[in-house]
Amino acid sequence: MNYGYIRVSTDKQTTENQRYEIDKYVASRNILVDEWIEETISATKKLDDRKFGQLLNRMQKGDQLVVTELSRLGRNLMQIMSILHLCMEKEIQVYTIKEHYELGNNINSKVLAFAFGLSAEIERNLISQRTKEALARRKAEGVILGRPKGRKASNLKLSGKEDQIQQLLSKRISVSAIGRLLGVHRLTVTSFIKEKMNEYS
Repeated sequence: MNYGYIRVSTDKQTTENQRYEIDKYVASRNILVDEWIEETISATKKLDDRKFGQLLNRMQKGDQLVVTELSRLGRNLMQIMSILHLCMEKEIQVYTIKEHYELGNNINSKVLAFAFGLSAEIERNLISQRTKEALARRKAEGVILGRPKGRKASNLKLSGKEDQIQQLLSKRISVSAIGRLLGVHRLTVTSFIKEKMNEYS
């Protein structure tokens, strides 16, 4: 059996973009998705409380699982590694579209999965630590933190990207997806569209 798994964290996010990416991927590989599993739930929830946990329990040797990215499976390194380990033990193939990974029950897949998960976790921790240190240093120097009055973060972050946003909107890409592509929060995109691109609001 071939499964397509889609997860979003909140009901304000859309599953359409993930389904589109998976459809495009499986078509290029001549893979037929036998069953779609979609859920709106945080990856921090216990696996047993997720539809994905139920899916893992019934998947068997030779089954294939397609996801847009590893972060759809879990929130942190340990959870992702536990899931991948289970899939490898059951000889389930896992395809991740954005990372271009084909993970199976072999040593190369295990090393690759571990290296990816570890590097992602370390990078998140380093970014968090650098941010905290920078804020502490600026505060110690007497710098007033926070957004300057009268200035909009959306203007600063998205100015000059009107054409790109217009193209994404015309392709029916969701505001949340646009935010991820441009590295900003979805509310920043929404605010920018309303203020600077009224014709697309």
